[in-house]
Amino acid sequence: MDFFSSLDISASALAAERTRMNLISSNMANANSTRTADGGPYKRKDAVFTADQPRSPGFGETLSRFGSGTPVGVQVTEIVEDQSPPRLQFDPKHPDADAKGFVALPNVSIVEEMADMITASRAYEANITAAQAAKSMAMKTLELGR
Repeated sequence: MDFFSSLDISASALAAERTRMNLISSNMANANSTRTADGGPYKRKDAVFTADQPRSPGFGETLSRFGSGTPVGVQVTEIVEDQSPPRLQFDPKHPDADAKGFVALPNVSIVEEMADMITASRAYEANITAAQAAKSMAMKTLELGR
């Protein structure tokens, strides 16, 4: 694996985690949204990650086939809505309450979203560290020519 492949892999992970963080932020912002354009309460969204081959095959990729395998990055292939039912809360004075006085609230748990946010943040930090390590290794290699 060459220097640029490792940076491509880290960059793909950074982009995927950024998308995940955006979805988490959207979920938290809409935790009490009872109306959407589609009708009904907001539905929690989540990203589906898929392993992705590097975009530019080259000599390094050919060599890596003989080693531990072809390096892979990650991509967001789909954004899915959580199909779990909405939370029902008794509030007969709410404008969106049904005939029995229950309001359908989004299927978003702030506690779960916070845990997901911490995980996404740590993964983002780990990929920044990996990119910095690859950059440092390249810089040390360039210093050999001095």
